Amino acid sequence: MTNQLLPVFDRVPQQVPSIVTLIAISTLMPLSLSVYLPSLPDMVTAFDTSNTMVQLTISVFLAAMALGQIVVGPLSDRYGRRPVILAGTALYILGSALCVVAPTIEILILARAIQAVGSCAGVSLGRAIVRDIYNREEAASAIGYVTMGMTVGPLLAPVIGGVLDKSFGWQGGFYLMLILGIGVFLLAWINLHETNHQKSAQSGFSSLWKTYGKLVEEPQFWAFALIAAFTSSVYFAYLGGVPYYAAEELGLTPVEMGVYFMFVAAGYIIGNGISGRISARVGILRMMMIGSSLPTSAIIFLVFNHWFDGGQMSALMLFTPMFVVGLGNGICLPSALSGSVSVRPGVTGAASGLTGTFQIALGGVTSTLAAWFMSDAMWPGTLWPMTILMALSMIVTWAAVIGAFFLETRTVLSEE
Repeated sequence: MTNQLLPVFDRVPQQVPSIVTLIAISTLMPLSLSVYLPSLPDMVTAFDTSNTMVQLTISVFLAAMALGQIVVGPLSDRYGRRPVILAGTALYILGSALCVVAPTIEILILARAIQAVGSCAGVSLGRAIVRDIYNREEAASAIGYVTMGMTVGPLLAPVIGGVLDKSFGWQGGFYLMLILGIGVFLLAWINLHETNHQKSAQSGFSSLWKTYGKLVEEPQFWAFALIAAFTSSVYFAYLGGVPYYAAEELGLTPVEMGVYFMFVAAGYIIGNGISGRISARVGILRMMMIGSSLPTSAIIFLVFNHWFDGGQMSALMLFTPMFVVGLGNGICLPSALSGSVSVRPGVTGAASGLTGTFQIALGGVTSTLAAWFMSDAMWPGTLWPMTILMALSMIVTWAAVIGAFFLETRTVLSEE
């Protein structure tokens, strides 16, 4: 994306984009993670490979998305949100097409990386667009509503993915990604109006480092970014471990798995709805504390189940704590994200990108570790690795929440 390419997309009046458009551009990434989850076991057979190699289609996607957000944030501060999102969506379409025709697992992993770089623009800059329009407390509510809307796709996606897997094989979910990518591009071209009306005059790698240098010097940014990253890792640990456990230990079919994944996504959408309704009134710090309490209770349940019942699980016992994790994430994340992009308003895009990078990179590591420990390595057939990873993530989350309270109190006192 160069100075000559990006302005080609910037041809609409300066208006506020619709909520439908913000939801659409933010949906491609989570949908691309969830729609093909029921096909993961079948992909092992189709490509004659291992669980760990198939898991790389998630892990590499997350890693590429994390790296991509480092670049798209500052680009949007320099050139505007609209051109970067349109260029990214076009790249997502290319990656989706390559996924459909991938002859080997290696090519599929490469195509997923291309998909990820494209999809990261929408999900990262959607938050920046919200912050362009609203103040910090209002932005938390707006992010909650946008996330609630964008979760409808991933809520239904695993069920749809299970049906598509049955009808078209493992490619079914990728056909859907390709079609939706084209639709989102057309909608964005028509309705995604520019909201960054104070574009940075700086460009190049030197300005990129200066921008991020300003952010990393802010303790408040680190507190909010760590909350977002580690509370998300609780979910990613589940994402990496549960599909194989559900298929191999509980014998769930792809369609059955899709129904239970839908149950978990329902918790997340409800949490975001709560956040959208009360964040502006309650405040982001209290919302993060409430949201962090729920995953903690789910982890305590899993620990007690392992300790006293030997880890005996039914499908309902496995997915109900994950519903609670999703509910807590939905309440906590919008406030953490709003806080991180509000520390330095002049570099909102960069702050959103860097927060997303931490969030997704850590999620990729956590997801990979959970899958490795629970499938091909030392602890197959047990949920202990996933539970331990979730617990460690929550410990860091609480430390960051306490740090955010301390820093906010210190800032208020210094202003007085």
